[in-house]
Amino acid sequence: MVQRLLQLYCGLVLYGVSTALFVHAGLGADPWDVFHLGVARIFTLSFGSVMIIVGVLVLLLWIPLRQRPGLGTVSNVLVLGLVADATLAMLPPLVSLPARGLVLIAAVVLNALATGMYIGAGFGPGPRDGLMTGLHARTGWPLRRIRTLIELSVLLSGWMMGGAVGVGTLVYALAIGPLIQLCLPWFQQRPQALRARAEDPVNKLPVE
Repeated sequence: MVQRLLQLYCGLVLYGVSTALFVHAGLGADPWDVFHLGVARIFTLSFGSVMIIVGVLVLLLWIPLRQRPGLGTVSNVLVLGLVADATLAMLPPLVSLPARGLVLIAAVVLNALATGMYIGAGFGPGPRDGLMTGLHARTGWPLRRIRTLIELSVLLSGWMMGGAVGVGTLVYALAIGPLIQLCLPWFQQRPQALRARAEDPVNKLPVE
């Protein structure tokens, strides 16, 4: 349990850092962060504050979908926005395009690692992912179609409000799926393997 909690919160902190790096690079963000940036611009709020507010509102949509949040879900809402704002406050200005490109690449890779960590910990999905799975359970539509509709909706809304769309948005869309598929097995907990270790009559290995 301790290992899983550490993995969860390390993953959420790194996700918040990666989100801040996307914004700091200024080359375009993922669809949800384009939306967050657009809302922040309209209401003159900090980027992290908007992440938290939107996370809470999306979580409220779980109620009619009969989704149950876990520790990871609630932690996702609070931790990401706080870490993103703190990271943005500490990052130095970026002037050159190569430096911004390197920050963008680092953001994509770190985002995939962070996603693998917090999902692999097994404490529940984030509010946005839970919205997708809840709609799938209630409507029977394919997950791919629901995910695409949600992502396109928030991307278009964010762009209309002045959110940053650019090459980073395209890089994220093309790279994040394969990278998460690569990273998730590194961090995914295996309850059956852990139980086998606990019940090992020979070695008496403790469960971590």
